[in-house]
Amino acid sequence: MEMLEIIPPAHTDASMGRPPLGMKPTTVRLPVETLKRIEALQGKQRQIALFIREAIDNELRRRENDKK
Repeated sequence: MEMLEIIPPAHTDASMGRPPLGMKPTTVRLPVETLKRIEALQGKQRQIALFIREAIDNELRRRENDKK
């Protein structure tokens, strides 16, 4: 019986693929009405996650400035 040798692909580069985004997935529970309001502003094709990230960043900046 002949044994086959398994050879790894020549182009195995650990850095291939998408680079890390530097973000941690987080689940946020929002009322359906809130999501509808976001969709009304953004449109259903827009990224809701991006809207939420921007809203959080804006609120953090506002609160940080209030502390000064």
